[in-house]
Amino acid sequence: MHQNFTKLWNITFLVVGPLWGLFVWMVWTSGQLKTPQHEILFLSVVVPGFILIYLSGFLIAKRHATKQNSASS
Repeated sequence: MHQNFTKLWNITFLVVGPLWGLFVWMVWTSGQLKTPQHEILFLSVVVPGFILIYLSGFLIAKRHATKQNSASS
């Protein structure tokens, strides 16, 4: 890999973020969420899910760097 992982991960999420937002908007306006409870449940899964996926990339990179360092020692 010729680029810094953090830079590539952030660029990926700059592309994926708007697509994710489009998906959320499509579901939100589709009429599938009939009650405020459905809306709250949807948002309580989608928003933390997006954040969790974003942060997991850095956890994976950290674990990979740790394994690389221990293998080279």
